[in-house]
Amino acid sequence: MNIATTPSNNAVIEIIIFGGAGDLSTRKLLPALYMAHLHDELSDGTRIIGVGRQDWTRQDYLDLVNSHSPSFVEPSEFDDGAWQKFLNRLDYVKLNLSLADDYHKLKAASSASALRVFYLATAPSLFTVVCANLSSVGLIDDRSRVVLEKPLGTDLASARAINADVARHFKEEQVYRIDHYLGKETVQNLVALRFGNAIFETLWRAPYIRSVQITVAETVGVGSRAGFYDGAGAMRDMVQNHLLQLLCIVAMEPPISLDADDMRDEKLKVLRSLRKMSLADIKRDTVRGQYVEGTSDGQTVKAYRQEDGVPAASSSETFVALRAQINNARWANVPFFLRTGKRMQKRQSEIIIEFAEQPFSIFGNGPGSEPSRLIISLQPQESIQLSMMVKEPGSGMTLHPVKLGLDLQSSSDKRRADAYERLLLDVIKGRLTQFMRRDQLEAAWMWVEPIIDGWQSLDDKPRNYPAGSWGPAASSALIARDNLAWFEEA
Repeated sequence: MNIATTPSNNAVIEIIIFGGAGDLSTRKLLPALYMAHLHDELSDGTRIIGVGRQDWTRQDYLDLVNSHSPSFVEPSEFDDGAWQKFLNRLDYVKLNLSLADDYHKLKAASSASALRVFYLATAPSLFTVVCANLSSVGLIDDRSRVVLEKPLGTDLASARAINADVARHFKEEQVYRIDHYLGKETVQNLVALRFGNAIFETLWRAPYIRSVQITVAETVGVGSRAGFYDGAGAMRDMVQNHLLQLLCIVAMEPPISLDADDMRDEKLKVLRSLRKMSLADIKRDTVRGQYVEGTSDGQTVKAYRQEDGVPAASSSETFVALRAQINNARWANVPFFLRTGKRMQKRQSEIIIEFAEQPFSIFGNGPGSEPSRLIISLQPQESIQLSMMVKEPGSGMTLHPVKLGLDLQSSSDKRRADAYERLLLDVIKGRLTQFMRRDQLEAAWMWVEPIIDGWQSLDDKPRNYPAGSWGPAASSALIARDNLAWFEEA
């Protein structure tokens, strides 16, 4: 259930960002909040309080924000006057997050009548202590909300422990477990595409769909995240959250309403329907990879093990491909192929729905013949295209594929907000639909954890792949066993 409606324009709202001087805050959160401010989405009484360990004055904090955040705003949207007014909303409080007494400084800076949104852009190991200390000084009330950044735990036990600790201070309907992929316009449009159009929903099942591919590929390496990333790997960092959430939206049954819990109930059913993998399944249906030296964007880049902060003998995966199966009537015998990696050939996130071929074709299956595909691109551009076979001009009846584009950009003159902006506004308005519920998070871990444990039992080492490629050759072999190919290879 949602716990609030849209606050009035004069409501006192405080967005308190723990890790307010960090990379996520300056690159994503503050630019997103500026855009909401620019387009009058924030109430006049909205304040933003950055919390950090640096011994800074408010002006020091504003100087940091002023030097880092504007470059992450679209130049056409940056207005100096609006930016200065936005900076007037900002404040800063220095805290040692582990010291309960320090939180009295935050309480002194906060308005007693404020609706408080606590955004924990910190390491998950700090979630427990921050929530306990907020509670100890009386900063949490029934209207408060807390936003938890991924990753929530490193396994099922740690995720349950974090959830239990947070639940001591916040009710479940006050907890917003954020996954920015769910804030993307195209992802949300997928719900409308499926459930608002009978032409798709009636075909959205076996045997009409042959396979589903979900790819999240990055061209960047591990960068400055080596300390976190080497202990997590691509499975924990990407598959357990982003890719499984996308799978849920593709595979869920129609909910009875758009209410948050009705939507999340159906996603939970998908996660619980994922076929558990045995050791034999893991060996056959998963591929781990780790990038080695190669070429990316025309530049020679070093191997993962040569990155700063990465152990020389690291066995953490930077690439995962796997074949998943959903054990229910809608998706019987339809394989779902999930793939993610760093230092890939292109930066792209996409969902490919491949429809079944005609059982008998009067045109034959000559060169150029392709199955129909729905191509849902999430980044770098957001688009939806339907690939179909049509007749080539001229005599005869030769077919070739064309793409029918669903132009989401020009379908409405309304502005398309960034994912973080949209999700932050959902938090303020008390909309829980696009956020993971506790049982969803734990169900995702229940499927992922045996795969990670299985890799250890099998002593499965990541296969090398050159930076700038599409990953290990074994990932192509994985999908080829179903007589299929990754979309860029098809």
